[in-house]
Amino acid sequence: MKFIAIGLMALVTGSGAWFFTRGSTVEDSGANASLQIVQAARRDIGATVLATGVVRPRVGAEVQVGSRVSGVLERLYVTVGDRVRQGQLLAQLDSTELTARLMQAAANLENARAEQVYAKHEYDRAVELREREIIPVAQFELTQRTRDVTASQVSQAEATLEAARIQLGYTKIFAPISGVVAGVATQVGETVAASFASPTFVTIIDLDRLEVWTYVDETDIGRVEVGQAAVFTVDTYPDTDFQGEVVAIRPMAEIQDAVVNYITVVEIAGGHGRTLRPEMTTTVNIMLERRENVIAIPNRAVRRDAQGTYAFVVRGGERVRQPIRTGYRGREYSEVVEGLTEGDSVIAGAIER
Repeated sequence: MKFIAIGLMALVTGSGAWFFTRGSTVEDSGANASLQIVQAARRDIGATVLATGVVRPRVGAEVQVGSRVSGVLERLYVTVGDRVRQGQLLAQLDSTELTARLMQAAANLENARAEQVYAKHEYDRAVELREREIIPVAQFELTQRTRDVTASQVSQAEATLEAARIQLGYTKIFAPISGVVAGVATQVGETVAASFASPTFVTIIDLDRLEVWTYVDETDIGRVEVGQAAVFTVDTYPDTDFQGEVVAIRPMAEIQDAVVNYITVVEIAGGHGRTLRPEMTTTVNIMLERRENVIAIPNRAVRRDAQGTYAFVVRGGERVRQPIRTGYRGREYSEVVEGLTEGDSVIAGAIER
């Protein structure tokens, strides 16, 4: 029995033949590596760029609402989380002082109009007296000038009244956009001072106008273009694939820990009935070029050396080196342009020699 076993080992070692079962996984005892036999088949293949990102409001979708006048906050009609519509009243400042200014401006206008009426009557009488040469020219011109000055004073008083009315209107704070109240910075009873910067009352975010800032590595950014489709997920909805499209690639790099990324803006196509919120972390797949109905084999079945690109094909139970020419390379499969036909069995996996 000992001599028979030695003879069988010599036969297997010397033959150099490989025996496989189609679709099976076998083990090469010399390399101790798991090999799989797969078939060259027609399929649709495509590549993606995988990156992380964050949900951000679009330009104009996040507004900090403030006051253009100083005063004491008298009423606040919303709180964090409230949905508001454009034009809705959010807050009311104490309007006592500005109301008094409006009344004073209105009284000044009435006074200016009365002066104008009197000056016009004086001018009309001076015209008659001048025609009869009863008054000198200088007195007539003075009357004319007084009439013109009072007309100008009326216009100035009207403008002052309108300005006072506008200032009084600023005591009511309205929502400039529709959305959700994300923050409240001022409480009832606090005094706000509008000087060089408007004090912020509330922050409103329109959750229907969000986008994804995707941080694409510098090694992949050259393959990303505006118009490419994208699919992303968020941790809170792991079972939902959100659709999007690349709409912009920022020219400036974001460098963190010596890693260079470029912000690629993805426009969200639809929410699938889910509510996305700013600062949610996303996992984004940007769809690159795609090939349809082409002969393809797994990437790990494609081999290269100094003589070119090839694959190991199983023919008659033996491993045969087959030169091939590949085309498009996806994440898992590569297109085979020449060298293989549909149904050929190839070896996938590492082979040690």
